[in-house]
Amino acid sequence: MKSLIITENINLKDSLKLMDKGSSKILFVVDDKEILIGTLSDGDVRRAVLNGQDLSIAVDQVMNRKPVSIKLGEEDKLQDLMIAKEIQTIPVIDASGKIIDIKHWHKLLTKQPVNYTQVNIPLVIMAGGQGSRLEPFTKVLPKPLIPINDNTILEVILNEYLKFGISQVYLTVNYKANMIRSYFEYSKIKYNIEFIEENKPLGTAGALKLLKGKIDSPFFVSNCDIIIHEDYSKIYDFHKAGQYDLTLVASVQHHTIPYGVCTIKNGGELEEIIEKPEYDFFVNTGMYLLNPDALDLIPEDTFFHITHLIASMQEQGKKIGVYPVSEKSWTDVGQWHEYQKAVSFFKDLS
Repeated sequence: MKSLIITENINLKDSLKLMDKGSSKILFVVDDKEILIGTLSDGDVRRAVLNGQDLSIAVDQVMNRKPVSIKLGEEDKLQDLMIAKEIQTIPVIDASGKIIDIKHWHKLLTKQPVNYTQVNIPLVIMAGGQGSRLEPFTKVLPKPLIPINDNTILEVILNEYLKFGISQVYLTVNYKANMIRSYFEYSKIKYNIEFIEENKPLGTAGALKLLKGKIDSPFFVSNCDIIIHEDYSKIYDFHKAGQYDLTLVASVQHHTIPYGVCTIKNGGELEEIIEKPEYDFFVNTGMYLLNPDALDLIPEDTFFHITHLIASMQEQGKKIGVYPVSEKSWTDVGQWHEYQKAVSFFKDLS
């Protein structure tokens, strides 16, 4: 419980780290007397970032000052309150306003599944690459079929989308395409998969041209080695509300240089030494949401990366959105150490 409680003077960067560490999307803010005065959600941080605010600002500048809570002795009302407010975590407070417990939907109502807002738009998975980062496994198996516990990487990715009613899938294939086709054609799966075959490697966006005329609505695009733990319906709402032509999902990454960094002036004179500086970046995760007319800008039968497409769209005056997610929301299973973390993560969920 203590890991979810913060003071109002903590900054957004440290708050995000606490959310990631505790796998929670909300923190509860207390004053110097430990009285509940607000909440900070990942959505609050996202809005602050999108409004141009720095992660160094204190949470009291962006927190919700009307937190939802329930009084001690009234826990029988928790279920109705969670449903009415559409929230999954609520603190229990005593008569003075101090937090004495925190209740979670998934622990309180284990017999009831979480209801996900259904999006029901197409998904394109780019699965044509050789998966060189996962060699030597990918010398034998194509990357989409490498196992994560009882499922393949591709099935784990698809299951995340299926929660939101996304079952129409276009799978671009090239390397070991026959193995991928055979696996899914003979598996009992819940998706409607159409295979789009590249006759040659076409980069991270070139194969999307083969979908011209097949898709007439906004659609998700994902690399076949990333898992995003996020509410996909919120990404779709963000895309529509901002009237974006393409939305890129970016992960907030925190990096510390483990040395003193020197800045120099006048051709060699030391200006200052910054000890172990910290930097924040927004990193492209490999997940996108595109409008169908973006396909018009992709050349036919040409090696073409998604970065080329984004540059072309910007030249055409198209609007590109960036939807931030937390560091822990993104797993890049195309790297060995992240793959191993994903295996442990999904094993714990089973």
